[in-house]
Amino acid sequence: MQNNSIQVIGLQKSYKQHQVLKGVDFEVEKGSIFALLGSNGAGKTTVVKILTTLLKQDGGTATVNGFDVASKPDNVRQAISLTGQFAAVDEILTGRENLIMIAKLRYLKNPRQVADDLLARFGLTDAADRRVSTYSGGMRRRLDIALSIVGKPQIIFLDEPTTGLDPEARIEVWKIVKELADGGTTVLLTTQYLEEAEQLADRIAILHEGRIIASGTLSELKQLFPSAEVEYVEKQPTLEEIFLAIIGNKEGK
Repeated sequence: MQNNSIQVIGLQKSYKQHQVLKGVDFEVEKGSIFALLGSNGAGKTTVVKILTTLLKQDGGTATVNGFDVASKPDNVRQAISLTGQFAAVDEILTGRENLIMIAKLRYLKNPRQVADDLLARFGLTDAADRRVSTYSGGMRRRLDIALSIVGKPQIIFLDEPTTGLDPEARIEVWKIVKELADGGTTVLLTTQYLEEAEQLADRIAILHEGRIIASGTLSELKQLFPSAEVEYVEKQPTLEEIFLAIIGNKEGK
């Protein structure tokens, strides 16, 4: 337990008559990148909302940084940061003003210095004093992630962080995520982009129709892929092929 930043056991959630989560189990090691992979409507965002104390589960337990999300939400919030699917930046303010505002809300000393350091780290110094409304999608997402690490939270939740970004901006975000994990931050990201999970994640869990149907490292998931009877040249399956094969097997039962 000590080495896990997040532990989820039997998580259940229903909206009216529709059961979205049907007993979800997984754990995330400290300092690792964990990808929750699934199609639209699989329940990924619901899991994130429960883990970030925005939603109460109907059953099961979840602990984040050693604290139960239902009974100790304040303790959980002090250790985490959440970047949602849509950039939560103030478009009227400049990039610098956004960062200074969050640093002040977190009661940090020298908020201007905090802002300058993050602007430099995320390649936004030249655009620091422009209104965010003039930023490209990739710049907004970089600023959004910069805002989420003000105060150095131990665990960061990224809910579909690259949705709507062009390939170049997506690669920029991937680089930032890798740097965060290299610095000891635990990252849980949800994605429907298979290549994103393949590029970033130490461990991957596939969420399908409210349940985790497979989880492990990329190489462990590759072992679940049915091997061809005759292969003259050994070809490693892509995560897309594995994902479709696993989901196809489940739906065929």
